Amino acid sequence: METSNINLKLVNPSQYRFEHLVTQMKWRLQEGRGEAVYQIGVEDNGLLVGLAEEEMRASLKTLHRMAEKVGADITVLREREVDYDSDMPRKITEVLVRKVPDNQQFLDLRVAVLGNVDSGKSTLLGVLTQGELDNGRGRARLNLFRHLHEIQSGRTSSISFEILGFNSKGEVHGLSGTPWGQTLEDGLEEVVNYSDSRTAEEICESSSKMITFIDLAGHHKYLHTTIFGLTSYCPDCALLLVSANTGIVDLCAKTTVERTVRQLERVLKQPGCHKVPMLVTSEDDAVTAAQQFAQSPNVTPIFTLSSVSGESLDLLKVFLNILPPLTNSKEQEELMQQLTEFQVDEIYTVPEVGTVVGGTLSSGICREGDQLVVGPTDDGCFLELRVCSIQRNRSACRVLRAGQAATLALGDFDRALLRKGMVMVSPEMNPTICSVFEAEIVLLFHATTFRRGFQVTVHVGNVRQTAVVEKIHAKDKLRTGEKAVVRFRFLKHPEYLKVGAKLLFREGVTKGIGHVTDVQAITAGEAQASMG
Repeated sequence: METSNINLKLVNPSQYRFEHLVTQMKWRLQEGRGEAVYQIGVEDNGLLVGLAEEEMRASLKTLHRMAEKVGADITVLREREVDYDSDMPRKITEVLVRKVPDNQQFLDLRVAVLGNVDSGKSTLLGVLTQGELDNGRGRARLNLFRHLHEIQSGRTSSISFEILGFNSKGEVHGLSGTPWGQTLEDGLEEVVNYSDSRTAEEICESSSKMITFIDLAGHHKYLHTTIFGLTSYCPDCALLLVSANTGIVDLCAKTTVERTVRQLERVLKQPGCHKVPMLVTSEDDAVTAAQQFAQSPNVTPIFTLSSVSGESLDLLKVFLNILPPLTNSKEQEELMQQLTEFQVDEIYTVPEVGTVVGGTLSSGICREGDQLVVGPTDDGCFLELRVCSIQRNRSACRVLRAGQAATLALGDFDRALLRKGMVMVSPEMNPTICSVFEAEIVLLFHATTFRRGFQVTVHVGNVRQTAVVEKIHAKDKLRTGEKAVVRFRFLKHPEYLKVGAKLLFREGVTKGIGHVTDVQAITAGEAQASMG
């Protein structure tokens, strides 16, 4: 998100100056992918001069005219008094400018929700997306469960997606005592969720910004599903839930909460994490946390929430509303210039629609009617198919851009030929596949020594398959904490991998991470021979 300092020239600007400011706003909104924060009363050099009340009102009026000109809305985030050499009180105002996207190209952030079993992940998401507090016994999470055994046990075993929308309203209340735009307190009512019996389609239509929560299982039994969700669905950030204590939510004393927060802060500051914890206790904290989180990967906001009383839930909503996209428009534009590549994460059969795949567009642009190839199959081939229709967050969409998640309808294409881990790509890409690849890894934990012949489950993006360690370069074995370049061979079928892709492997308590450094490309014929 672009943050700009605006000085006193917003007060009654000339027509030439006004057009120049509008052009600047267009550019800043483009760079921020539809969002920008303006700091009114701060000079370009960062000097906090502030504005008197009449000057601030005139500046906000001008900013509103600018936003109208570019099809955007404004929301006042916060106001602060400054100590400046003046007899009159002076203020600085931060304003969020958000453009209303066209053709359903709303800003979309994906948040992975993690936590130990029974920490309250599904309950929190139920409260946020359904607009109703929990009763202390898990009522809020019932609408999120996908299987009978989840309802019976109260534990998530699969990956589910929930959406929370924020609209772009910044209504003008007039010049008589009320500020231009909405205050942060008013803006909280602009959350768009399933309350008032809204459908997913209505939420998408009413929202300028969408938060897609990826609800991941907390039980160790479903660890493979959780890891797949983290590596495959490309979340922008993660929300980690830590139970205030091991008992029932809201039967926790304030001292216990404070002790848990102190423990969490100590863990985050340890050498292995190198994080900067930031406890959010006010709206001002939430605004600052969102801005600093986007600027530094080390900043880690901490919220003390209750899904029963609703404590601090509004602060989390403020944070999510202001949280900017973590990639800028230039990076997305570069990805869109590349050939089409879509990761296949889910496969469905929908009555009267046919075969449907869900996943993320890694690069390029995908449109209705596009001819793509999908693979690799077990024998290393890629098959031709046609994209019949596209949906984003359950609403029809004609164009899919790099970085966006969606479901694609493939008509009568045989579902039996598809599997998770495949890719759909442009035929011009001439995709390469491999059974053998090398990766530079760090062994996070292993009970004994990690040697040649050891079998692990490898996760690379949406790929998940058992592989055997064929060689450890320059070493005979690895111990916990050691690094090496390792050669792996897939045991079942070839996969589509790219150099530089992040990798995670596990087997029992053994865990390691790294990145792909080399792939030994093979043809379909060689794939059949190697797997035979």
